[in-house]
Amino acid sequence: MVTVISLGGSIVAPSNVDEDFLRDFTALIGDFLNRDEKRRFILVTGGGGPAREWQKAYRNLFASPSDEQADWIGIMATRLNAQLVRAVMGEWCSQDVVYDPTKVEPLIGRVLVASGWKPGFSSDYDAVLLAERFQSDSVINLSNIDKVYTDDPKKNPDAKPIDKISWAEFNSMFCENWVPGKNVPFDPVASRHAAKIGLKVICAAGKDLHNLRKLLSGDDFAGTVIQ
Repeated sequence: MVTVISLGGSIVAPSNVDEDFLRDFTALIGDFLNRDEKRRFILVTGGGGPAREWQKAYRNLFASPSDEQADWIGIMATRLNAQLVRAVMGEWCSQDVVYDPTKVEPLIGRVLVASGWKPGFSSDYDAVLLAERFQSDSVINLSNIDKVYTDDPKKNPDAKPIDKISWAEFNSMFCENWVPGKNVPFDPVASRHAAKIGLKVICAAGKDLHNLRKLLSGDDFAGTVIQ
């Protein structure tokens, strides 16, 4: 059983590295690995605060910034986070960080860690491609939001949480063009491909590890299912 998790950079490194979260998250993953020898995890890291800070600096310092260069800066932040996650996973992760999801080797260890790939989309798309490659029926998208809402709840107090939504409905709400560093519940490029291949995506609060434990155990959980 391969579980693919898109691990948002906003929970790994919202500004600096969140060591407490990584320690507890690693222990949680280890608990599931120890209980079931057939269990495998693929973790795909985002760029988080460092990506956005460095992209902001680039746009401030260069007169004619391009999305491609901003994307490459963000990708390097995802790789830094991925290398850290791989290292703290220790012996469970015996393979190098995956940079290109279309050229990934067969899964040898218990955990595989991947980062951003190339400009034009976020690491969410890499997670979708890896789920497709390893025949997983879903991607768990962990970020700093607990659910998908009808609007940004920080700006609109009338925004309503969504428990379940179709890809057609989701893409009509959020499927805009990709902009490096943009905050959306799930990358629009990844969303279109997930819809095309019939992949389920579950959006949940990344730092609520009690909820994540329920999700991974197949119990009732809080979050949004997109299918």
